[in-house]
Amino acid sequence: MQSQNRRELIEQVVVTAEQMREIEGRIFEAGMPVAALMEKVAGLITRSIQGLYPCAENRRVGVLVGPGHNGGDGLVVARELYLQGYEIHIYRPLSKLKELTDYHARYAVSLGIPFYDEIEALYECDLIIDGLFGFGLTRSLSGSIAEAVELLNQWSQPVVSIDLPSGLHTDTGEVLGIAVRATRTLCLGLWKLGFLQDQGLDYIGEAQLIDFGIPLKDIWSILGEPPDLLRVTETVAKQFLPLPRPKVTHKYQQGHLLLICGSKQYSGAAILAGLGARASGVGMLSMAVPESIKLLVVSHLPEAVVIGCPETTAGAIDLRSRYANGFLPELVLEKLNQPSGSDSGSYHTYNAIACGPGLTKDAKDIVQGVLAAQCPIVLDADGLNILAELITIPTLLKRRGQTVLTPHVGEFRRLFPDSAELLPDRVKAVQKASQLSRSVVLLKGARSAIANPRGSVWLIPESTPALARGGSGDVLTGLVGGLLAQPVLSEHPLEAIVATAAWWHAQAGILAAQERSELGVDGGTLAEFLMPVVRGKREEGVGNRQ
Repeated sequence: MQSQNRRELIEQVVVTAEQMREIEGRIFEAGMPVAALMEKVAGLITRSIQGLYPCAENRRVGVLVGPGHNGGDGLVVARELYLQGYEIHIYRPLSKLKELTDYHARYAVSLGIPFYDEIEALYECDLIIDGLFGFGLTRSLSGSIAEAVELLNQWSQPVVSIDLPSGLHTDTGEVLGIAVRATRTLCLGLWKLGFLQDQGLDYIGEAQLIDFGIPLKDIWSILGEPPDLLRVTETVAKQFLPLPRPKVTHKYQQGHLLLICGSKQYSGAAILAGLGARASGVGMLSMAVPESIKLLVVSHLPEAVVIGCPETTAGAIDLRSRYANGFLPELVLEKLNQPSGSDSGSYHTYNAIACGPGLTKDAKDIVQGVLAAQCPIVLDADGLNILAELITIPTLLKRRGQTVLTPHVGEFRRLFPDSAELLPDRVKAVQKASQLSRSVVLLKGARSAIANPRGSVWLIPESTPALARGGSGDVLTGLVGGLLAQPVLSEHPLEAIVATAAWWHAQAGILAAQERSELGVDGGTLAEFLMPVVRGKREEGVGNRQ
C-alpha cells in the first residue's frame, strides 16, 4: 500500500528543469554516486524498451548519443540491449563527451558496437532511441545535428526518446529550432513541465514515467508540500467528486445553480450547458433563457426550472423590457445579490451562477448583474467577451464573490492582453492572469491549466482532439457550475473543484472517442459520457469517504 501511495504521489508531481536539477543535487549530496544512478535509470529504460519492442521483432536498434548524461543513459541502454542480443548501431555527432559518458562510450567500443558520425547509417534500424539531449536544453539545435534530426523525422520507424525529445524546451515544450518527433517518450524520475504544455505534444508521442525512486523528502524539500504544480490524476480528481451523498438529504442541500445562457441564434448552447450541469448531480437547476427558446430547453431538461426572459429583436435576453410571462427579470438578478443561506434550503438563493454560453454580446446588463453577485460565478463564452469589454482586471477586483473564468486561448488574449504576452508558455500566462484578476482561471487547450491567485496551477494530463468541436465548452461550463453549487464541496479549494470538472470533462471525451471515434463526439454525446466516467472511476475507494 505504501509503494502504491508513493506511486500515486509521484504521478502528480510536475517539475521545471531548475527544480529537477535541485532535486538531483540533493540526491548526489546525500551520497548517491552519479554513475550508480545512471546504471539504475538505464536499467529501467532497458526493461521498458524490451517489453515494448522485443528483440525478435526489432533486432536492429539505432541509438543517438549526445555529449551529456542523457547520452550516457543512451550508451548504457545500448550496452544492455546489445548484451540481450540486439544489434546496436550508435550515432555520435560530437566527439567530446562528459567524463562519465565517455567511459561508457569507450566500453561500448570495446564490445564491438559500431559508432557513426552520420545518422544515415541508422536508416535500416527497426527502432531508434534518442539520447541526444535531455532536460535543461535551452539552445536551438543547429548545424549537422539539426540536419540529422530533420532526416530522422522523415523516417518511418518508431523513435523512443529518453527523458524528453531532443530539441524541446523542458519547461515550455517549445521546439528549439527543430526537435525529434518521438513515438514514445520515457520521462525520467518526475514529470517535466513541458509534457503538460500544448506546443510540445506533437513531439512527445505517448508519454511514460520511469520512476527511479526519488525520496519524497527530497521532492518536498524543493517543491514544498503541496507543490505549486499539480498533475490532476484520477486519484486527485475523485477526492472532489460529490460522492457519496448523505442518506438523508433534499434537493436544495445538493445545491442550486442558476444558468444564464442561450439566445434565439444559439439555443443549443443553453441545452448543452444544462446537460453538463445535470450530469454534475446538482440538486436544483434554474435556467434563465430568452422566452422564444424556453419550450425547447424544457423539452431537453424537464427537471430544470426554466425562466423565460424578454428578448431583443435579435433573440438575446433583454433586461430593458420589464415583463415576460409572469417573471420580472430584475428578480432573477436580485436573487444573485443574496448570499446563499447556510441551510442552502431557499429557493430564493443560488449557490452558484454560470453565465455566458450562447448569450451573445447584447447581454451586457446581464453580465454586469452577475458580476455583482456574492456567490461563486462562472463566466464563459460571451460572458468573457463582455467582461473583456468592461476591462477585465479592474472589473474583477471589485467583486466580493469568487470568480471562475474558462477561456480558450483567443478569449484569454482578449481578457488578459498583458498575460497573453507570456504565451505560448501557458502555465506562466495563466498564473499571471489568475494573480492579477484574483480569479480562478481555466485556460482550455489540449492540456488545460487551472490557476489560483496564489500561483498554484493544476494541469490536466490527457485529453482528446475529439473535444475540438462546438458545444464541448458549453458542457464544461455547466459541469463546473453544477459542482461549484454543491455545498458538500464548499470546504474544498475552488481551483480543485474546477480542475475536477476539467478532468471529468476530458475523460468523458476520451471515453466517447474510444467508442464513437474522434469524429463522433458532439456536445450531446460528450454529456452522455460524463456518467460512465463516474461509474468507471468511482468504484474503487468510494466507501472510504466519510
